Amino acid sequence: MSLYYLQKVLYELNRDAHVRERYEADFDDLLRDYDLTDEEKRALTEPDIGLLYVLGVNGQLLMHFAALCGLEWEEYKDAMRGGIRKHGQVRAGLYAMVDDKNYA
Repeated sequence: MSLYYLQKVLYELNRDAHVRERYEADFDDLLRDYDLTDEEKRALTEPDIGLLYVLGVNGQLLMHFAALCGLEWEEYKDAMRGGIRKHGQVRAGLYAMVDDKNYA
């Protein structure tokens, strides 16, 4: 897994107008610039907010991407909870979980 690059693309989408233009023009082409796994690319292009959360993406970065994808705040929070139910515990990063009984 390449959590660094996964978060980097989301950070740059939020901060760099040129990256945002490339996202809107051809997201797949943009993603070739980052060392991402197939699972990470799929999570970004679907978009699967819940999987991105489980992969360890920082919530501050993820909420901006969720908004870019058209999710409202409650939908964003539901997507994260749903990601845990569907994909298991958060695997890496700041939110890595040691116990999922409160999220099932």
